[in-house]
Amino acid sequence: MYQDFAYLYDALQKDVPYGDFADYYVKIIEKFGGEKGLCLDLGCGTGNMTLCLDSMGFEMIGVDSSVDMLNVAREKAYDDERNILFLNQDMTAFELYGTVATVVSTLDCVNYITDEEALLKVFELVNNYLDPKGLFIFDINSAYKLEHILGNNTYVSDDEDIFYSWQNSYDKKKKICTFDLTFFEKDEDVYYRYDETHYERAYSVEEITNLLEQAGLEVVGVFDNLSFDAPHDKSERIFFVAREKGK
Repeated sequence: MYQDFAYLYDALQKDVPYGDFADYYVKIIEKFGGEKGLCLDLGCGTGNMTLCLDSMGFEMIGVDSSVDMLNVAREKAYDDERNILFLNQDMTAFELYGTVATVVSTLDCVNYITDEEALLKVFELVNNYLDPKGLFIFDINSAYKLEHILGNNTYVSDDEDIFYSWQNSYDKKKKICTFDLTFFEKDEDVYYRYDETHYERAYSVEEITNLLEQAGLEVVGVFDNLSFDAPHDKSERIFFVAREKGK
C-alpha cells in the first residue's frame, strides 16, 4: 500500500485543509489543558500535517509504515530546513525513545486498521508513550460515510497531468470499504499507470470508545468534523480526544 501512489498523493490531497486541522488541534489542546511540546504524528504519510504542526511550534516526530511516503516527507523537511525525526514503523508496533505530550493521527488512519485487536494494540501503544495527562487526537471516516457516501460508488478525476478512477465497494457484514484506485500520470507524451487497493473498516463511536477505554485511555471528547459539536447520524468525519489518565 502507498508505493507508487506515494508520489501522487500530494497532488490528490491538494484541497485538504491541513491548516484547519492544525488550528483545531491547537484549540483542543487549549480546551483540555494539554501542551504543545513534543508531538507524534502517527501515520504521517508524506508529512503535510507534520510540517504544518512543526511550523506552529510543535516539536514533531512522524511515524509511517510506507518507506515511499517517508521519503517524500523527508525531502520536504530537508527542503524547508526542518529538523524532524521520521520513523519507518507500523502503527501497531511503533517504538519511541520516550514519551510525548500529544499524539495526532490525521485523515482516517485509524480506519485503515481493520482488525479490532490490532487497533487495541495501537491505542495501548499510544497510552504507553503519552506523557501523564497527554492527549491523543484522531479522526475517523464515519460508518455512515463509508457505507452511504464512499461505498459502492465510483469517482473519476481528470486533471492536467493525472487521471484517476476510484471504484469503491462496501461489505456491510464485514464493515469493510474497499477502494480500487487506478492512476494515469502524464510524463511528456506518455502516460504511466499505477494501481492500488486500500481497505478501511467502519467503526461506531461506541466501538472506538470501548477500545480506547480498554487501552487505559480516558475519552474526554467526541466531536463532529472540526467542531466541538456532538456527532450526529450523518456525520462524515468524527474526531476523538482521549487522555492518558496519569497517576
